[in-house]
Formats: sequence, structure tokens, C-alpha cells
Amino acid sequence: MILPHDSMVASSLEDTKSAHAVSRDGVKPHEAIFDIGPRTAESYGRAIASAQTVIWNGPMGVFETSPFDKGTMAIAEAMAAATGRGATTIVGGGDSAAAVARAKLDDRMSHVSTGGGASLEFLEGKKLPGVEALDEKDAA
Repeated sequence: MILPHDSMVASSLEDTKSAHAVSRDGVKPHEAIFDIGPRTAESYGRAIASAQTVIWNGPMGVFETSPFDKGTMAIAEAMAAATGRGATTIVGGGDSAAAVARAKLDDRMSHVSTGGGASLEFLEGKKLPGVEALDEKDAA
């Protein structure tokens, strides 16, 4: 697990002019974290580039609001590049799916699903009613 090295913070989501990157220990009491920072985006990008399979569930920040979309867009671009190199890239969850669509990169992922929670439960090995019903239909 790679924890964020830095974050993009501001005094409020509406005060985008005050947005700036700080180290993970540098968030002041009057600030809120709205995205990963540039060092973290680079670090995550390197990890994605070296992976054979990448599963992404959840945007990095408030991707609907600039400048807090940069981290999520950087991850979407890294995932698309990884797919191009032959990696399997799976995007799970409605917000993540919306983010890659907004970046116009959804067609450059191996798989995009709006079922984020269900995707995670499937990876945990839990039985999903919809999948079981399909399995029963195939068996019949």
C-alpha cells in the first residue's frame, strides 16, 4: 500500500484560488484535502506502470472541480497507458467510471464497471446474487 506523499488542499472547495500542494503532514487546521498532490500522482503513476493488473475503485479527489481533478486525471492517464502496454486495468465504481469517461479514456481501460461495492465484494470472494443467478442459468 502506497500512502499519499502530498495532497492538494484549500480552505474550502469553493476557494479554488487557495489550492496548493502540501506534504501529508503539512495540512493546516483551516484546510481540507481535496485531491492527491503531484508527487503522489507521480508515485502512483510509476506503480501503475510497473503492474500487470490494476484495480481502481474510487477517484483520488473531487474530480468534478478543477484544480482538484488533476490527481484523478493523472491516474486515469496512467491506467490508459498501462492498458496500452498490455496490463489489465479494471475500473470499479460509478465515480471512477464517470472520471475515466470525463477524461475520455473509458475505451482505453480493460473493463469499467459502475458496481464499485459489488466489484470489491466479488474480489473478496463473496457470493453475489446476480452472478449466482447467471451461473444457475448457465448450468440449466
